[in-house]
Amino acid sequence: QVDRYLYHMRLSDDALLDVMACFQAEMVKGLGRDTNPTATVKMLPTFVRSLPDGSENGEFLAVDVGGSQFRAHQVKVFDDRKQSSQLESKFYPTPKEVIQGNGAELFDYVVDCLVDFMETKNLKHKKLPLGFTFSFPCRQTKLEEGFLLGWTKHFKVRGVQDTDVVTSLRKALKKHKASFDIDLDVLALVNDTVGTMMTCGYDDPRCEVGLIIGTGTNACYMEDMRHIDLVEGDEGRMCINTEWGAFGDDGALDDLRTEFDRELDLGSLNPGKQLFEKMISSLYLGELVRLILLKMTKEGLLFNGKVSTALLTKGKIEMKHVCAMEKYKEGLSNTKEILTELNLFPSEEDCIAVQHVCTIVSFRSANLCAAALAAILTRLRENKKLLRMRTTVGIDGGLYKTHPQYAKRLHKVVRRLVPNCDVRFVLSQSGSGKGAAMVTAVGYRLAAQRKQIDAALAPFLLSLDTLREVKNKMRTELDYGLKRETQASASVKMLPTYVCGMPDGTEKGKFLALDLGGTNFRVLLVKIRSGRRSVQMYNKIFAIPLEIMQGTGEELFDHIVQCIADFLEYMGLKGARLPLGFTFSFPCRQASIDKGTLVGWTKGFKATDCEGEDVVDMLREAIKRRNEFDLDIVAVVNDTVGTMMTCGYEDPNCEIGLIAGTGSNVCYMEDMKNIEIVEGNEGKMCINTEWGGFGDNGCIDNIRTKYDKEVDEGSLNPGKQRYEKMTSGMYLGEIVRQILIDLTKQGLLFRGQISESLRKRSIFETKFLSQIESDRLALLQVRLILQQLGLDSTCEDSIIVKEVCGTVSRRAAQLCGAGLAAIVEKKRENQGVERLQTTVGVDGTLYKLHPHFSRVLQETVKELAPQCDVTFMLSEDGSGKGAALITAVAKRLHNVGQK
Repeated sequence: QVDRYLYHMRLSDDALLDVMACFQAEMVKGLGRDTNPTATVKMLPTFVRSLPDGSENGEFLAVDVGGSQFRAHQVKVFDDRKQSSQLESKFYPTPKEVIQGNGAELFDYVVDCLVDFMETKNLKHKKLPLGFTFSFPCRQTKLEEGFLLGWTKHFKVRGVQDTDVVTSLRKALKKHKASFDIDLDVLALVNDTVGTMMTCGYDDPRCEVGLIIGTGTNACYMEDMRHIDLVEGDEGRMCINTEWGAFGDDGALDDLRTEFDRELDLGSLNPGKQLFEKMISSLYLGELVRLILLKMTKEGLLFNGKVSTALLTKGKIEMKHVCAMEKYKEGLSNTKEILTELNLFPSEEDCIAVQHVCTIVSFRSANLCAAALAAILTRLRENKKLLRMRTTVGIDGGLYKTHPQYAKRLHKVVRRLVPNCDVRFVLSQSGSGKGAAMVTAVGYRLAAQRKQIDAALAPFLLSLDTLREVKNKMRTELDYGLKRETQASASVKMLPTYVCGMPDGTEKGKFLALDLGGTNFRVLLVKIRSGRRSVQMYNKIFAIPLEIMQGTGEELFDHIVQCIADFLEYMGLKGARLPLGFTFSFPCRQASIDKGTLVGWTKGFKATDCEGEDVVDMLREAIKRRNEFDLDIVAVVNDTVGTMMTCGYEDPNCEIGLIAGTGSNVCYMEDMKNIEIVEGNEGKMCINTEWGGFGDNGCIDNIRTKYDKEVDEGSLNPGKQRYEKMTSGMYLGEIVRQILIDLTKQGLLFRGQISESLRKRSIFETKFLSQIESDRLALLQVRLILQQLGLDSTCEDSIIVKEVCGTVSRRAAQLCGAGLAAIVEKKRENQGVERLQTTVGVDGTLYKLHPHFSRVLQETVKELAPQCDVTFMLSEDGSGKGAALITAVAKRLHNVGQK
C-alpha cells in the first residue's frame, strides 16, 4: 500500500542516469562564463589550487559557521611525513536571534566565541593564521574573500548578502583587538565541503572530491583550470564548490518532485530555491516524512484516520526520529516508541508502514545524491582521459554519519552508476574545522614553495638592460674576431668561409652534397635548373654510431665514405665524377672554399686526430683508401652558411643565416674591407661567426647560473661553447634537469625523491621541452610525458616543470635574439643607412618546433635593434640544398674567373 502511495519516490536506474546526465550539463553551464548566470549549479571557484602533500606544518586556528553549532578549533600539523595532526575544538550554540538577526551581531558573536576559545586554550598571546569555514554559497575572487550569494539552512541574517564575509569578520576582529588583546588575520575562506575534501586529502592523496550530507548538502571537486572560464589562466587545477543544493531550481527535476516536495518547499524560508537540497538533506527529510504521514492519516491509511496535534505541527518529526525508526533490529520498537510519544498510538501495521515511509524517503535521498556524485566522478575521469579511475571521496554530515543504512545505500548506487570508477569513501574527521586549517596550511606551504622556486629561477629572468649589455658585448667580440691582432684571442672566431657571392638564378647542373653535423649523416643528389629557381633533391640518411663519433678520425671518415658508396650505388651514379659540397657543421678555419681546418669538435663529437687537420683532405684520403670512385670536392660548407644560401636563392635580401637547433650559430655577408685576416677590400664574404664560443673568455659570467656551470662541467668540452650551452637545443634539457634536481632536493618536486631517471644525463631532450610548453597541451598530457621519462609527477609538479621549461627556453631565445640584434645593427652600420631592411634565413628544430622560441627571439631583436626591419625566413634544407647551391655558385664564379 505504501509502495503504491509513494510510487513516484522510487527511482529506477534509468531515472537516475537521466539525473546524472542533467547534472553534468548543469556543471558545464556553471563553468562557462556566458552560461553561468543562468546555471542553477553555480560551480563556484574556491581558489584552493592544491591538495595537502604531507609537508605542511604549523599551528592554525579555525572558526566554523554554518552548522547547527558554531565551532572553534586549534589545529597543529606536523611535517613528519606521517600526516600527523592534533585537533582541539570547542562547540558553541547558535541562538535564533543571532542566525536570524543582523550581520554585525552575527560576526560579533563569532569573534566572542573565538576569544573564549583562545582564553580557554591560553592562545591569546600568539599570532596565528585563521581559517574561516563559512558553509554558505559565496562567490570568491581570491582565497581570502567571498561575497555571500544567499543564505541556506534556516540562516536569515540581514545586511550580509552580496557583501564580503571576510571583511565583516575582520572588522569584528579589529573591534575586539584592543579590548581582548588578540591579533588574528583571516587567511582563507573555506566552504565546509572543501574543508572535508582537504581533511581527507591530508590522509589520502587520492581524495579530490568532498561531499556533505547533513543539515545541508553540497559537493566539491578538483577541476582542470582550462575548463573554468570564470578564472584567468589554464594551468593546474582548482577546487570547485558546486553548490548543488540549487540543482532543479529551473524546473529540471519537476518530473521527480512529488506533491509532498512542493508542499514542503512552500512552507520553507526560501520557496522555489535549493530544491535538490530539500529532497536530500536531513534538515528536510523529517518534515517530508511528517507531510506524508499526515496525508496518509487523513486518507485513513494510518492511525485509524486520527490526526494528532503532533502530525499537524511543523518540525515535530526530525531526522533523528527517522534514523531511529530505520535501525535494523530495534527499528520497529523505536518506531512504536516515537509514534506513541507523538500521541499517535500505532498498531503494528502502522509501525511497519511508517518505517517503510522513512526507508523510501531516505533511500530516494541517497539515490539522488549518488546520481549527482556519479556525474562529478564521470567528469573527473573524462578530464583525466582514463578508461578506469581510482579516486577517494571525503564525506561529512550528520545524515551520512548517523543514519543506519544511508552510507551503504549511497556507496552501492554510486558503484552501480559508475562501474568504471573505483571509489573509496572516507569519513572526514572535523572537515569544516581541520579542513579550514588545512587550506590555510597548504596556502602557507605554497607561498613558501613559491618563494623558493622564484629564487631558483630568478637568475634566468633577464632585464632589457641586461640583454642590451649582452648585445653590446657580442658586438665587441664580433669586432675582435675580424681584427688581425685580436682574432687569435677572440671568443667569437669570425671565420672566413670564402663564399663571396649569393645565387643569381643562373646556377644549373647535378651536385652531390654531404651533411655532417649531428647524430645522422646525409648524402644528397641535388639537381638545379637555371632561370626557374627549381631544385630537385634525393637523399638518404645514415646513422653515426656513438663509437664512431668518439672513435678515431680515420674510422669516422671511412664510415662517411662507406655511406657515400651506398648512396651512389642506390642512385646508379657509381662512375660519375660529380661536384660535391660538404656541409661540415663544426668550427673550421678556412684558407679557401675547399680547405677547412677543424678548430674543435662540438655537439658530442670527439673523434681523435681531427682537430687541426683539413677535413677535405681527410675525406679525399678516405675516398682513396676505398678506391671505388672519385669526387670533385668543390666546397666545404657550414650549415649556417647553407641556410643563408638556401633562403638567398628565394630572397636576394637574405644575407644572414641563423641556426637554432642542436647547436647555435650565425653567419652573415661582411664587407671585405672589415675582414683584416683575408687579403682584399672589394666586395663581400660570408663570415661564419661561430658565436657558440661567445663568453668563453668570461665576458658573460655575470648571467651564467650555477645550473649553467654544472651543465658545462659535465659536458664533453668544459669551458668551451658557453653561449651555445645557454641557447642551443642540445643543452636546454640538461639545464632543466639540473634545476629539477635542485628543486627536488629542496622538497619542492616529486615528493623530494630524486628518481633514477632524473639522475640520467640528457634525459630531457629538446623535443620534450617543446611538447611540455605547448599551449594546447593539458597538464594531464604533461604528466604523461614526464611518466614516459620515468618521473611520477603530481599535477602541481607538472605546473612547476612546465614553468622551469618555459623559463629556460625563454632565456635561450632572448640571448639568441640579443646576439642577432648585434649582427643586424652591424649590417646597418656597414651599409650606412638610417633604417635597414634585411632577411634572416633560419633553420633548426628549436626555432621550428618549439611553441614560443621563434616569437620571443623575434620580439627581442625588434626591441634591441629598433632601426632594423628584420624578416625571418624558414630555410628548406640549408645543409643539403645550401651546400649544393654554394657548390653551384662556386662553380659559376670559377668559370667566370677562367673566362
